[in-house]
Amino acid sequence: MTVDDATLTYRYQKGDRSALDELVARHRSRAYKYAFQLTRDLERASDIVAEAFLRVCRSLMNFRGQSSFSTWLYRIITNCYLDSSKRRPSGRFVSIDGSAVLDSLDLDRVQSDSCSQIQQACERNVERECLIRAIGELPQEYRTIVLLFHSEDRSYADIAEILKLPIGTVKSRLNRARLSLREILEAERDTLLAA
Repeated sequence: MTVDDATLTYRYQKGDRSALDELVARHRSRAYKYAFQLTRDLERASDIVAEAFLRVCRSLMNFRGQSSFSTWLYRIITNCYLDSSKRRPSGRFVSIDGSAVLDSLDLDRVQSDSCSQIQQACERNVERECLIRAIGELPQEYRTIVLLFHSEDRSYADIAEILKLPIGTVKSRLNRARLSLREILEAERDTLLAA
């Protein structure tokens, strides 16, 4: 029987230190995925997740459960990312290794596929890489909302709570982010067609 996050939090607050280990194990991979999507850098994502779980460890005794544990964790990860961004140079870096980890193809499967399937897979990878680059070009507040909504499947209410914004602001920023993405992708397409 799976124990929910609220029960694990309660158990930790009552002295069961193993409950924290279970919470970390349960949320580690999603936390890392979200941090990686924000940073596009394996090492930086690892640092952010480590810092986030350190903050969770320090604050879990005072967590009152006014939001779900996962919403609280996403808020912490987002804050760690924002803090990290303030300390870094303003240039944008994309990890080649990170893209390879997320988008690696199973070569045995590809070799057995027909040429058209290989071409379709390559086209999807190119489209995905273009979208990843375009998301990376968005201003930080737009990128965070796009990733939370589309990649992490968080609701408007969750995002509002994570970012401490009104729901209306979340909706309008998400809309502006989508418009910006469209402009970036159209400009990239136009550049490719002109070449």
